Amino acid sequence: MNHWLVKSEPTVYSWDHFVAEGRTSWTGIRSAEARNNLRLMRVGDRAAFYHSNEGKCVVGVATVVRESYPDPTAEGDPRWLAVDLAPVAPLSRPVSLAQFRADPILAETKLVKQGRVSVTPLSPEQFARVERLGG
Repeated sequence: MNHWLVKSEPTVYSWDHFVAEGRTSWTGIRSAEARNNLRLMRVGDRAAFYHSNEGKCVVGVATVVRESYPDPTAEGDPRWLAVDLAPVAPLSRPVSLAQFRADPILAETKLVKQGRVSVTPLSPEQFARVERLGG
């Protein structure tokens, strides 16, 4: 199993909206690096769901339920991909960007080192650390 961090602005698509829908297509990614990460996602992989811009914290855990396919919002451009995600569970305590920066394990994540990429890998150790901090 691989582990990921996926980012969404809560004013655009929040954790609560995600939970209410029960499943979503993770579309609209227009970064080559993030697209390449989408391509590597497999059914059953886990993802930390991060609220960007407002909140700046991981608020829940999701799972990949459909592997990459052409992004239907890409107007026929085959370069762009989407995956489908489903919520697993909220975190009891959000894990903030400040906590990522202060934690020696999480400080090495792309969230800290390359914060603009919207889909990034996490090592098993990093993902476990997020889960521990999140309760």
